[in-house]
Amino acid sequence: MKGKLLTKALAATLCAAMAMPAFPAVCAADADADEIVYSSDFEDGDVSAWTKRGDSDTTVLSASDTYAVSGSYSLCAGERSKSWNGPAFRLDDKIEPGVAVLISAKVRGQWYTEATLSMQYDDAGGTTHYENLKSVNGGDWQELNDIKVSYADGQSNVYIYFEGGSDNIYVDDFVVKKAPVFHPEADIAGLKDVYADSFKIGTATTTKELAPNSTKELILKHFNSLTAGNELKPDAILDQDACLAMAAEGDDENPQVSLASARSILNFARDNNIPVRGHVLVWHQQTPTWFFKENYDPDGEWVSKEKMLVRMENYIKNVFTAVKEEYPDVDFYAWDVVNEAWQDDGTPRKPGSQEEGSQNSPWVKVFGDNSFIKPAFEFAKKYAPEGTKLYYNDFNEYMPQKTDAMIKMAEEINADGHYIDGLGLQSHLDVRQGADAFPSASVYKKALDKFCATGLDVQVTELDATVEGANFEAQAQYYSDIMDAIYEHKNEISAVVFWGTTDDQSWRATKTPLLFNEDYTAKPCYYSIVDGIDIPEIVTTTTDTTATTKSTETTTTTTEEPSQYTLYALGDVDGSGSISVSDVVNVLQFAANAQKYDLDSKQQAAADVNADKVIDAKDAFIIQQVDAGLIAQSELPVKD
Repeated sequence: MKGKLLTKALAATLCAAMAMPAFPAVCAADADADEIVYSSDFEDGDVSAWTKRGDSDTTVLSASDTYAVSGSYSLCAGERSKSWNGPAFRLDDKIEPGVAVLISAKVRGQWYTEATLSMQYDDAGGTTHYENLKSVNGGDWQELNDIKVSYADGQSNVYIYFEGGSDNIYVDDFVVKKAPVFHPEADIAGLKDVYADSFKIGTATTTKELAPNSTKELILKHFNSLTAGNELKPDAILDQDACLAMAAEGDDENPQVSLASARSILNFARDNNIPVRGHVLVWHQQTPTWFFKENYDPDGEWVSKEKMLVRMENYIKNVFTAVKEEYPDVDFYAWDVVNEAWQDDGTPRKPGSQEEGSQNSPWVKVFGDNSFIKPAFEFAKKYAPEGTKLYYNDFNEYMPQKTDAMIKMAEEINADGHYIDGLGLQSHLDVRQGADAFPSASVYKKALDKFCATGLDVQVTELDATVEGANFEAQAQYYSDIMDAIYEHKNEISAVVFWGTTDDQSWRATKTPLLFNEDYTAKPCYYSIVDGIDIPEIVTTTTDTTATTKSTETTTTTTEEPSQYTLYALGDVDGSGSISVSDVVNVLQFAANAQKYDLDSKQQAAADVNADKVIDAKDAFIIQQVDAGLIAQSELPVKD
């Protein structure tokens, strides 16, 4: 927002002044970071922790003295017949869901190294997913250093594995260690609280991104809207096996769906009462080509427009039926019905499959034009959960011809009814060096003014702003200008959603487009968008030691006599009457140097919030969670 950027010095000051390992939520990582989960240099000849990748994988695993980095032996994956054959290491029997680990290894090929570290897991519905993590190429040994991996509740059969090339793969000095665990800063305001009187502040997340517990903490502190980044897109929820089974019985017009891939995200939203933006029903990308073919055969003929209309209605009905039946307590307050149907020049996309070109649209291939948009909204209006508003969503929405095309489309579709409730402005922006930002803040504001003048609801749905290098000052000013434009229209805009949680998890990670660093600390752009807003006081929960007894005749108030262990309320180490960062610092100082930073017996009793009779960083962590509102003080002590 306008004005001087706020500064964040408290955490750094505390760390420097205390000259000690810092508390994770303020300065550093949890104490058990770098704990070795598993390691092997294969010198003992033991490769029993490794398996090949299924019965059809021909790989033979052995300890080999052909190549080694340090010592005489390495793991050899030989007799491979396919590039996906290779050595696999199971993770879910070694770490719990939500725990992030770092994978390091040396890897080489027989003659030339062409290898990829990948991950696979089964989702809640039993469907197997694969993800490439890091590829290496070159001669001799190549290093993989600290590749972060975690998995979520509901996922099973979690493996990391090496694949690629056709020759032997050799692995040495393989290490799995716990990743540093950082926590959101407790002494800054949650974005959702800053903008509570204006609009929802949301984020997008994927199952992978949400897996670490600290990401959940960040979302709970700052956001009150959640979008599944990929898990509610057509390719994630269309159940091909079930569709093929129905087609074999003569029905290829009733596409079957499954929410299994979105389970961990939707469960998290349900369990924490976070409203959800559904994204997306009808899109040219991330929709399998077989969805548009006769009998769902990817090599079959394209279906007719008439059949596709039937499929579209049943698909939309089945998606909404699933969420209503399986998640009746989740507030699906918005849903993107159609996504990215217009080109920047305001014309429909070209017809064709994704295999023929990523910008081609199979919807246009079947319908000939964008005439599929209106029935999509008609069907969505018919079947959507009560209270769900329906949106058309697009990127480069600030391009004048696309702006006009979106508005004209909405006006025409709503001419004989109210089908489109709002317009979603993705807002993937580029700071560049600041002066050459694209779009400029003034261009963005001009488009925003036009959208907000339509009378439709407007949501900023996928906001991020890339920056060159580490020019975070320019990024902060740009974010400030963009949010100023948005804030001016707070009466027409109901939600602002950032596309991701931390920079390292962003789809544009190399250009650091988001508000938070990998360690969950706020970047300058966080402060720039809260500067000038009336920031609410960071409220903490305190224990009331006054017990009130009511009867039909009188009301009496008595004060309980504290025991020797509650002379100060638990967590209130400084006796101020409330919990704050001061209590955290007192605990950390005492834990680091009890002689220099003494606590008397009352303070020590208040500091022992996990009742283990030891004052350490675990107590400080719990106290800061109370300060952040993640734990109520009345729940203390929190025992391991």
